[in-house]
Amino acid sequence: MKTLKTTLSLLLVVILNSCASEEKIMGDYQLLPSPQTFEISGISNLKLSQLKFGFSAKEQDFPPLGAILKHLQKTDSESEAQIIYKIDENLDLPAEGYLLEIQNNQITLIGKDQAGLFYAFKTLEQLSIDAQEQDVYLPRCKIEDFPLLSYRSVHLDIKHHLEKTDYYYKLIDKLASYKVNAIIAEVEDKIQFERHPKIASSDALSKEEWKKLSNYAKERNIEISPLMQGLGHSSFVLKHEEYKHLRDDPGSDWAYNPLDPETYKLQFDLYEEAIEATPNGKYLHIGGDEVHTTGRGSGQSALELQLQWLSKVCKFAEEHDRIPIFWDDMPLKQADVYDPMFNTEISKQEVDKIWEENEHKLVDFLDQFPKNCIYMRWNYHSPETYGNSKAMNWFRSHGFEVMGATAGQTRWVLMPQRESNIDNIKSFALSSIESGLNGLLLTLWDDDSPHFELYMRGILAFAEYTWAGDKLSKEEVKSAYRHREYSSSLSDDQYAFIDGLEAPVAQWKNLLLEGNSRNYLMGNPNAKEKSVIELPDSKNPGKWSKKYADRVKIAKETVAKSDTIAAKIAQMKNLAKRNTYNLEVYEQVNKLVSFSNKAILQLNHFDLASNNIERKQALGELTKLNEQFSKLRSEFESVYGKTRILNKPDNYILDQDHHVHLANQSLSFDWQFYAEILFLKKLEETINHETISIDFKD
Repeated sequence: MKTLKTTLSLLLVVILNSCASEEKIMGDYQLLPSPQTFEISGISNLKLSQLKFGFSAKEQDFPPLGAILKHLQKTDSESEAQIIYKIDENLDLPAEGYLLEIQNNQITLIGKDQAGLFYAFKTLEQLSIDAQEQDVYLPRCKIEDFPLLSYRSVHLDIKHHLEKTDYYYKLIDKLASYKVNAIIAEVEDKIQFERHPKIASSDALSKEEWKKLSNYAKERNIEISPLMQGLGHSSFVLKHEEYKHLRDDPGSDWAYNPLDPETYKLQFDLYEEAIEATPNGKYLHIGGDEVHTTGRGSGQSALELQLQWLSKVCKFAEEHDRIPIFWDDMPLKQADVYDPMFNTEISKQEVDKIWEENEHKLVDFLDQFPKNCIYMRWNYHSPETYGNSKAMNWFRSHGFEVMGATAGQTRWVLMPQRESNIDNIKSFALSSIESGLNGLLLTLWDDDSPHFELYMRGILAFAEYTWAGDKLSKEEVKSAYRHREYSSSLSDDQYAFIDGLEAPVAQWKNLLLEGNSRNYLMGNPNAKEKSVIELPDSKNPGKWSKKYADRVKIAKETVAKSDTIAAKIAQMKNLAKRNTYNLEVYEQVNKLVSFSNKAILQLNHFDLASNNIERKQALGELTKLNEQFSKLRSEFESVYGKTRILNKPDNYILDQDHHVHLANQSLSFDWQFYAEILFLKKLEETINHETISIDFKD
């Protein structure tokens, strides 16, 4: 008995010593957006598995929680709780601000308001994800945090396609986790209009579904407001026979006639239903960009007509408790002060001279500019120019409210370029903060329709710079993106493949074509003959390779680069803890780019064949391209189709496509591959001819 007691005592000592000597390791924490202050003082005694109960003295409900904290339960006992949380309106922080403190055995979350408390939990979730992933204790820390811009809005452009509805709910969750607090949804025909059902696409979401999305977003501190294009960009309405009489130009479905009272009756109906579908929105974006109206012999200038239209729709918005937002480009263009906003070479003195000579063209109509409108200054590549600031300051100096719009996606095919446009996102965010503006919009255009997953890096950069200001460099944002979206173990630069894919994607666009013609293929009945590159002719060996030597060189480099990227993506898919689907989409982009470049190399191989045996072998390899492409396209569509509705309804009417948007050129997903489709048709004809020719020679 004594021996047993001694043994048990020794065992207990060993266990206690083992527990006492357990080494605590500090985790790697990367919060995004960066908190205003984040002080780590050590390592707590709390692991995620120990976070079970939350206590609120005022019995405050939990805000909507992410998956990692969904297990939390409320308790009436403060001593039992690991998390103490509350709202304190007297907290000395701006709106949406919060305090977070993790002590040895307890976590305190205090929000300035409901939004602040929600964001405190979002930050705790990021810390918890990092701790769980690395199997470490949460850090002892203090965080004081608040946004530097109060309105941080992301553009959801659904004019050319819809995602599957559940994707929008997941997207709202993700945007909320990064403290984005608004969406401007460019809805066009994607609402089931009750007053004008003909305008709605047959796959449009019902107003009830839009309301559900709006309410779901509101619970997560995201306000959805609609963008319903007004004077121009109105092909989604004016393409229909029933509404052709409202066109400014009878032959064009682009713009409404602003002199016809029926124009406003129709527009106001559409605006009203868009407002009904988004009941929690504060704004009504009325569009108004890129339009020139004829005046129909009235003697009124385009600027006068634009301002008449603007006054009427702004009055409508005010009567419906919405703040109108208007793209400001046309008045500036019509007053001849537009170009300096985008010219990075022009001097300050030259800009001032242009304004001095032309400002009167705006001032003459100053009384007609609505005061209740926000004038949105969009600039996607050069927001830092003096001309851009000059335009914004003109509106502000005359008592108008101004907001900026930057871009995470413009007219780029397959994926965003320019490092997700991070430099320009940062520049516009910082200038908006410095200028005392209250918000910024990140536009994400669907014109050439890359997969929405590929916008995420730009969205996270936008979230960082609009909330935190100038805390992280561009490279640090890229690292934080990989950390937060995939895994803390993938934050290192060795996993930075996205920038390396940009140049191959840009070159891919017209690699199999002559000139910059991909966007124009559908409208060219002779595209196969005139737009697809010339193919080799065995009667003139070497001629093709000489003509396309630059493309062959690019193709060799790109195939090697694509192989490296493919290996890196495969490695990351194995290591990633989250969002492997995002990597799958990049993987498909890389495969499509690689296919076109390998096709160039195979054409080169055929062209340089030294005899008929080699020529037959090369021809055999070219023959396989069609089957390889069919397999590639099937896989590509399978991956994209997990979240995206690929085809338009059979009864959908395509418009006149004034801006040659790729995604607006076919009902099926053919538009994505049309250059490759034409190339393969032309290749098949050439192969048949070459086979006969070679057989004849033999």
